This record gives sequence, structure tokens and C-alpha cells, in this order.
Amino acid sequence: MFNEFYRRLIDPFKRSIRNKLILTMTLVAVLPVIVMTAVAAENARSSMEAEIMDTNRVNMNWASVYLAEQFTRMNNIIYSIQISDELHQYLALTREAPASSRFDEQKAVFNMLNSVYYSAGNYVFGVELYLKEQDTLFTFNSMESRIKTVADIPQGYHKLFAEHKDFTIINDPIDSQKFHMTRSMNRFEDQAQIGAISLEIKWAEFNQTLELLDSRGDYTAYIGDSSGHPVYQPNSSIQPSDEALKQLSETKNNAGFIRTAQEYIFYHDIESTGLRVIKIVPDHVINESALETMKYGLVVGGVATVVSVALAALVAWRTSKPIVKLANSMKGIQLIKDRKVERSGRVDEIGLLEKNLHGMASRIREHIRDNYLMNLEKQTAELKALQSQIHPHFLQNTLQMIGGMVYSQKPADSYKVIRALSEMFRYIVRAPDGLVPLQSELDQLEHYMLIQKQRFASRLEYKLEITGELRACYIPKLSLQPIVENAFLHGLEKKPGEWKLGIEVLCDPQQGRVTIQICDNGMGMEPDRLAEMQSKLERITRHTDRVWSSGTSIGLLNAASRIVMHFGPDYGMRMESKLGQGTKVIVTIPCTIGGESL
Repeated sequence: MFNEFYRRLIDPFKRSIRNKLILTMTLVAVLPVIVMTAVAAENARSSMEAEIMDTNRVNMNWASVYLAEQFTRMNNIIYSIQISDELHQYLALTREAPASSRFDEQKAVFNMLNSVYYSAGNYVFGVELYLKEQDTLFTFNSMESRIKTVADIPQGYHKLFAEHKDFTIINDPIDSQKFHMTRSMNRFEDQAQIGAISLEIKWAEFNQTLELLDSRGDYTAYIGDSSGHPVYQPNSSIQPSDEALKQLSETKNNAGFIRTAQEYIFYHDIESTGLRVIKIVPDHVINESALETMKYGLVVGGVATVVSVALAALVAWRTSKPIVKLANSMKGIQLIKDRKVERSGRVDEIGLLEKNLHGMASRIREHIRDNYLMNLEKQTAELKALQSQIHPHFLQNTLQMIGGMVYSQKPADSYKVIRALSEMFRYIVRAPDGLVPLQSELDQLEHYMLIQKQRFASRLEYKLEITGELRACYIPKLSLQPIVENAFLHGLEKKPGEWKLGIEVLCDPQQGRVTIQICDNGMGMEPDRLAEMQSKLERITRHTDRVWSSGTSIGLLNAASRIVMHFGPDYGMRMESKLGQGTKVIVTIPCTIGGESL
């Protein structure tokens, strides 16, 4: 399908110099316009890219500084709790302290948490104080204030204590618009974790900063973890690609820029938080700046193309007119039959070419006649010489076997062998000398193998594998029997024990060929002998001169030669053999049925 389309596309330019001139002049006029348009568009895109990169590097720097300050302000709230007298007095209580003292200190802690909560601002939803050694959890928010005894580490503190972290930021599992900022409390003497303070904070506190980074609405800015995955993203319509996440997780720099096939990624670490502020600029945002330049370029290019085609057609017509006339006069020249052609009578270079062309055509015509007859006679003699060598060498053995069967076996068995021999000779004498259906060749092999099975009894195992439609393919007459005959003569008859011979016919529609494999388990061939045979088979394919072996029977080279003569050098025969293991002969012919492809 594609080859046919390609052929129809280029045929007008192959057959007409006028079309070539039109195409060439059009390209000469149009290509500079296209190049200039492309250069202008690329310059606009590059300028826009440089501007966006410079602007975003600056913006990401101040955004990370401002976000770090916001997180520092939240950290200061936690620090104010850690250094409070109320907390230290509560921690100083011993287990033997009276209940009244414990109650007073707990109340003092609640009052301290209340003060911190209401002074923190609207972005803090709640405060928690977990004391690990006292198994106590203080909770204070707008909905409740309570103290709770906990036997295990509460939910949300596991990562902090399990990984011995000083600081964690974890999204609220219920409300994605909130997160818990938790800091560890460590004993001064041994730095053991004795508790933690957690603030429940609204992510909306950072919206203003992130919205400034996404001023156009075509971008997206978010706070991510160290590997680039979003932790908080107000505008989730644009997500980082897998390639961007992979590169972000591998980078070790505090700030930088990553370019992927789909986007521009700017990132900057938020100091002392383990988080990053990340901005994604889709590739199309930058490319849009080049569209206007490209539109104007296309308009100019279209007008230039129309003008160029018109001028090219005019110039090509006037330039190629005498050449076309010469080409038309050449169409009248017949190299096989004499035909009078009227000449233009021009006296310039075209006229001189026309005169010499007619003289040369006359001489070539005479030469073709002589060569045609000689080659026809040579090819006819060559085919007859190949086919004249077809005389089965096993005829004498077969007749002797029949003579013995007449006295020792049933008449029906003798008749089967005689009939098989008769059919073989009928095929040799009556079948066409050129191409025959593959089924005819296989029938001929069946007769041959019946005689061989009668001669060698149970020693011989024969197997044929073929699909039905391949039986109608065409092959030169008596191409397969010489191969099987050769397998017996040089492979099987010298081997003791069981003999196996198999034929498999396969079709490869993509390459348009049928493969016939004849395998035996005979003596095989020595590497030197195999290389010699392969060299002869390849020489048959490479050279136009055909070779055939002498003697009373047609050999492998004869069969290979006839296949190449009928089908061309893309088809033929090759061999594979291992000493002591057997031989395989592979024959390739076209996938054709009566001249049509399968």
C-alpha cells in the first residue's frame, strides 16, 4: 500500500523534466521563506524561554525565603511552648507529688496552651503537647481542651519517634487542607526524646505566596517533599510528569531548573523544613509566543509559494519545450521494429541530438536482432542440457528388486512397485518440461519413496508436512527428487541403524516465498566439503552462467541452477550439515499459484 502510494507520488517527477524544474524552482523560492520563518519563531521562543527562566529563578528565591519565614514563625510558637515555665514545672513533678499540685500544674499548662493558641493567628487550628514519659497528651483547639492518658505513642507521632526525627510535617488524614507540624522535645543530657509539640495548621496560610507564583493561571506552584511529590497544591489541574518526579528525586541541589519534554520545572528548598516549593511551566506556554510570528510567516510563505509556482511553471514550460519535443520523437523509435519517425528539422544542439539518436537507434536495432537470436538459442540449449541428464540411477536396483519380488512376494506387492516406477517415468516423459505444481513433485517423491521403502523395509521412516494451499505453488520439474536421491546415496546408505527422512513445506507471506526443507539423519558432511558445496550454490546465484554436474543423474547443482534460471537470484538452494548428525537442504521458491501471489 505504502509502496504504491510512494510510486504514484514520485512518478510524475521521474517521467517529466518539466515537473522537476517546477519542483526545483518552487523549493528554491519557498525554502528560504520557511527557514526564515522557522528561525524567527525559534528566536521568539528562545527569548520567551530565557525571560521565563530568569523571572522564575528570582521569584522562586524570594518565595522560598518567605515560606521559610512563615515556617520559622510557626516554629517559634513551638519553641515558646518548649521554653515555657509552666511546661518545665509540670515536667519537674515527681510521681509522688500530691494530686492537688499535679492538678494545678496541668491547669497552668492548659492556660499556657490557651495563650499560645489565641496568639498564633487564624491559621493555627489546634495545639497538642505529648509527654512520652508521663504518658500524657494535652489537646487544645477551638472545639475542646482536654488531657488524656495514653499508653502508646499517639497517631501522627510514630514517624517522629520511630525515625528519631527532630521535625515532621504530615498532612491531616481527614482534611487535606490542614497539616500537622510536629517538633520533638529532647532531654538536654542524653538527647533522648521525651515528648513532642504539634500544631494543626491550615495550608491556606501559604496560598498567597503560591498564587503569586501562578499569576497567569497557566502555571502551577505547589509545596512538595524532597522527591518532588506534591504535599500541598492549590491548583491541581497540572501535575508533574513521571520524568520530572524522577529527576527531582535525584537532584541534590538546593535550587535549580529541570527541562523535560513536556514542561519546565523550577524548584527551591524551603530552609529547615525538608520541603520544596516547585513551579511547573507547561511547554505550550512558551511555544505560544512563537505562534504569531509563525502565522505571519505562513501568510508570507503562502503568497511566495503561489508566485513561485506560477513563475516556475512559466519558466519550466519555455525551458523544457524543445527537450519535450525531442523526448516525443524518441517515443517513435522502435528498437525491434522499423518505424519511420518524423524529425523536427532543428539545427541547434537538440537537432544534433535527434539526428545522432536516430542513427544510433538503427545500429542498436540490428545488434539486438543478432543478440536476441543467439541468446534465445543459448538459453534453449542450456535448459535442454539440464533436463537431458534426468535418468534415475536407482533404475537397475529397482528392476533387480522387482525380479526378486516376483518369486518371493505376492503379485500385488510387485505390482505396486512396478506401478510406482511406471508413474515416475510417465511423469518424466509426459509432464511439461518447465514449471509444474508442487503437488506433482510431491507425488513423484511418493512413488520414489514407495520403491525405497520396499527396498529398505522397516529401516526407513518418511514424513511429509505441508499445508493445502502450498501444494498449488509452481516449481521446476524434477527439482526435489535429486535432493532426496542424493540424501540416500551420500547420507543414509552409508549409515547403520534407523534412517529418517523428512520434508517440511513452509510459507513466509511477508517475504513472498515458500521454503522446502529436506532433512535426513545420515552421515552428514565434513566442514570442508560443506563449504565447497555452499560456494558452488552461491556461485550459481551470483553469476549468470549456469553450472551443472556431469553424469547420468541430475544433481543438487543442476536443480539449484534451474530454480535460479526460472525465478531469479533471490531464490535457490542452500545446505546445512553436521558430520555424523545429518544434512538439511533448504529450497526457496516464490509464493505463487499459477503466476499469482498467495
